[in-house]
Amino acid sequence: MSLPALPLFHRIAGQPVIVLGHGDAAQAKARLVERAGGQVVDDLAHGIDIGARLAFIAHDSADACTADALRARGAGLLVNVVDRPALCDFTTPSLIDRSPVVVAVGTAGASAGLAKHVRLRLERALPQGLGALADALFAARDALRARFPDGADRRRALDGALAEGGPLDPMVEHAPAAVEEWLAGAAEVAAAAHHVIVLRSDDPEDLTLREARLLGMADAVVADAAVPLAILVRARADAQRLPPGAALPSGVTVELRLPG
Repeated sequence: MSLPALPLFHRIAGQPVIVLGHGDAAQAKARLVERAGGQVVDDLAHGIDIGARLAFIAHDSADACTADALRARGAGLLVNVVDRPALCDFTTPSLIDRSPVVVAVGTAGASAGLAKHVRLRLERALPQGLGALADALFAARDALRARFPDGADRRRALDGALAEGGPLDPMVEHAPAAVEEWLAGAAEVAAAAHHVIVLRSDDPEDLTLREARLLGMADAVVADAAVPLAILVRARADAQRLPPGAALPSGVTVELRLPG
């Protein structure tokens, strides 16, 4: 299972970003750039000269879009051409802003309308205080390291606190001091654990909720080459991938076994 595009968050604060074209589409891209702190430049040559790295192109003419996309790409810029996915190096997702938490919903250019409606559903589920929780966790980094010096212990402690129904469940509102109060009373984390999941099929939807949660939280995943990629991608991208029989690291390990 491959991704249609690699999702990235690009820092543009204080940086020039080229936005070409007129009308609603170009204005929308300019507002997006300004919202992220970028400097809108409406001249391609000038933008290239001052070191722009991104270009949004929103001409009415398809020929003009193609010509400017080729010029910008030839100068080393990444290009987004509005409503022309085949000319795009990147697309812009539909955003949920709970700064500093930002959720991006994209369809690789297939349907902006679909991305919008998925975003609207998700937005209703996310509390307004989610950004404040993120800020509080950031402010508590030193205290977290002091309380849980081992990285694996720290990760498991946070996983427990942020899990559904946990003291810092991100899907509910919290008091401003919630992180400090949790940290002051945080218990020792559970010892390292090894969980075995016997797969029922190659469809990740057949995982139980508990199995999916364990896989998503595991520090290491043990699986042989026959385990379907569609299952493996449900694990954290930074989780260790180990072959059967390997020495198990500290932390939570999930072993995936095929039936039979």
